[in-house]
Amino acid sequence: MRILALNGGSSSFKCRLDDVSADPPSAPPKPVWQASVERGADLQKLFESLPKPVDLVGHRIVHGGKFRHSTRITAEVHAEIAREAEVAPAHNQYELEAIDTVERIFNVPQIAVFDAAFHATLDRAAYVYPGPYEWLDQGIRRYGFHGISHQYASRRAAEIIGRTDLRLVTCHLGNGASLAAVRDGRSSDTTMGFTPLEGLMMGTRSGSIDPGILIDLIRERGYTGEQLDRVLNQESGLLGISGISGDMREVLAAVEAGNDRARLAFEIYAHRLCREIGAMIGVLGGADALVFTGGVGENCAPLREIAQKRFAFLDAKVLVIHAEEEWEIVRECRRIADNNTVTLL
Repeated sequence: MRILALNGGSSSFKCRLDDVSADPPSAPPKPVWQASVERGADLQKLFESLPKPVDLVGHRIVHGGKFRHSTRITAEVHAEIAREAEVAPAHNQYELEAIDTVERIFNVPQIAVFDAAFHATLDRAAYVYPGPYEWLDQGIRRYGFHGISHQYASRRAAEIIGRTDLRLVTCHLGNGASLAAVRDGRSSDTTMGFTPLEGLMMGTRSGSIDPGILIDLIRERGYTGEQLDRVLNQESGLLGISGISGDMREVLAAVEAGNDRARLAFEIYAHRLCREIGAMIGVLGGADALVFTGGVGENCAPLREIAQKRFAFLDAKVLVIHAEEEWEIVRECRRIADNNTVTLL
């Protein structure tokens, strides 16, 4: 079965095509074809260039609203993804474009693999916000994101260590960033919440801030919802503090050149990362390993060294695992196909 996995992130669009047999391996084999382009690339041109045939297409969907498990994309699922585009504006709209483009070019079954699905095991004490209880009935709750990456990283960590009864803090650090507290392969808590904006400082996103700041900006400075959205999602984080870039590589280069604002940006990033790792450890009651994945997590050694020193008292293992979200999507699509929930054309 030839499965195409599509992963539209906040800064890139990644594709992977595999010829997959039943019971695919945990670690990814060499793909038939793969590509990574910048967000905003011509998707129709990209899809027309890949080798045919394609039997099934799987999409990373950041926010599925009421849908919490991988499912065939129907008109109802499509509508729900569109509705949640207001909650995940940097992702869902682009993912809808990919779904519609695939429909025009391939006309094959499509599967939505939801980023929040891995966090469906959160206890209600973790996912209910301490606002009015009515919020919960309105769907305002912690969903968590990057679940596909956290799921892969935690499973590979268990295989590497040789145990499944583990307390892991998985750190997905890229342009977007989040942590998960994983106990025995199940997510117990995570730093992202109702939207992908909560939690860690990120490339251009602020992460968690005092809500009173937003009230002040609205009351005293006349900010609109659109302005707040732009500032918090596109003009904050590493970019907002450094004034240089949301790319950690460029920030570190500026630090080496003596730029003080870049140094401050890195220091805040490291501080907030360690603070949130501590929170995840508190949820788990300890940690057997810290797992780093994603572009920053895998490649920023100075950041990992800071975290390792801060938590040296735990005697926890530190693992670096290459992010394989596209392969995890392929595996999930094969699982659904094998369960006879999708009829191939």
